[in-house]
Amino acid sequence: MPIRVLLVDDVVEVRRLVRTSLRFRGGFEVVGEAADGIGAVRLAGQLRPDVVVLDLGLPDIAGREVLTRVREASPVSKVVVFSGLETADRAWIRAHTEGFVLKDADLGYLIDLLESVGGSADTRATIDLPDDLRSVSVARRFVRDKLAEWGVDGPVDDALLVTSELAANALTHARSSYRLRLSVSDRALRIEVADAGVGTPEPQPLTETEEHGRGLHLVGALAASWGMEAAGTGKRVWAELPLSVAVAE
Repeated sequence: MPIRVLLVDDVVEVRRLVRTSLRFRGGFEVVGEAADGIGAVRLAGQLRPDVVVLDLGLPDIAGREVLTRVREASPVSKVVVFSGLETADRAWIRAHTEGFVLKDADLGYLIDLLESVGGSADTRATIDLPDDLRSVSVARRFVRDKLAEWGVDGPVDDALLVTSELAANALTHARSSYRLRLSVSDRALRIEVADAGVGTPEPQPLTETEEHGRGLHLVGALAASWGMEAAGTGKRVWAELPLSVAVAE
């Protein structure tokens, strides 16, 4: 799976340069671009990228504030600051990001850093599953095995329930095959299910007789956050569970 990157810089030429360099390197997907802090926070929350490349000198929200708000919007994302100026807050920023690179540095260094930060293949895994109800049990087994492999045991039961609901949602409403993507950071476990269905799932009012629509209420109750986004001709539904244990090295 490519490393999903959000580029945040108010200078379009800088974004184009980084985007082109990532394309030439390969293994990256630029999933969004923002020219200001408000856009950065919004896209970080919507897209949940693997890595945010963040300029701190934005015209509306800058410095610690934009970094803090991006972190709050997407706790699972790693952040690499790509700044044109030194800052008195550099020590604080380094402690709250995965890297700090000045724009006069060799661009290859930035790309190497993004590859290192976002490319932890040992804590990211994907499986493609068919349009078959039996695939739900395969999805659950995949999640259980990966969490055991990664040394994550805190949210296993919740993760299995969320996986079941997201997979069943793809099968019931999209009626398509689907892709399950699992990733772990030091903050959260992220579960994504992408399918080829049209429309977006919506939680339905709970009643004593209606069975449909309960799944998303359950996901919302278990997850720290969840949402959906367009993905090609279909959609991607995701949920994040907070981690209370460290991932094994």
